[in-house]
Amino acid sequence: MAGNLNEFSCTQTPERACMRVPFGHVLINSKWRNSDLTVALQGINVIFEDNLGYVDFHPATHIGVVYATEADLVSQASIRRKLAKLRKANKVQVLVMAEKTASSSQYYQSLQKFVAMELGFIITPVPSQNEAAGLLAQMVHTENKLESNPFRKKRKPRNLDECLLATVQCIPKLGGVKARKLLEQFQSLEAISAASVEELSGVVGKASAQNIRSFFDSCSNT
Repeated sequence: MAGNLNEFSCTQTPERACMRVPFGHVLINSKWRNSDLTVALQGINVIFEDNLGYVDFHPATHIGVVYATEADLVSQASIRRKLAKLRKANKVQVLVMAEKTASSSQYYQSLQKFVAMELGFIITPVPSQNEAAGLLAQMVHTENKLESNPFRKKRKPRNLDECLLATVQCIPKLGGVKARKLLEQFQSLEAISAASVEELSGVVGKASAQNIRSFFDSCSNT
């Protein structure tokens, strides 16, 4: 169901200010109207808006989703500029959905390094717009459940945590158990990337710590 956002927007430049999203709704940049992704959203109240700036979707007030298409992965200059500007605005948690297909998979790692290591955003691959629609719907449903929880301000949406965990697990030779321990200790990818070998060793052991440090050092040199 589509609607109008006039009574909900804080400003016409939401990438630089607050954006209150009604529970059970997802705000969608008008350029996605009639797309496969929007059509695939089932059971979600959709509000199209012309002034979402660099954000493609707002499944919740504090979450901004940017969708990187196959073309964005192949030619990354435009999407990188957009994300860098969004990072500078620094007003919402950002999740990047990257359309990783057989044609674009070879370019995914380059964008992943930029998004996760340089900007500190969360990035997750999606094989199609239909899959992205399912993830957006899950995020909206999760936010609805949190609304009835009196402790919701102390919790992060589970889907973002899962995406962040998947991003950390992309570090070579790092398994799921150690990736989870790192997040429990350091809370964010930025903090992990800034940690010393000694700090990392206390969580995952010296060998893994050296491997992690080498990985982030190589990323910063590319």
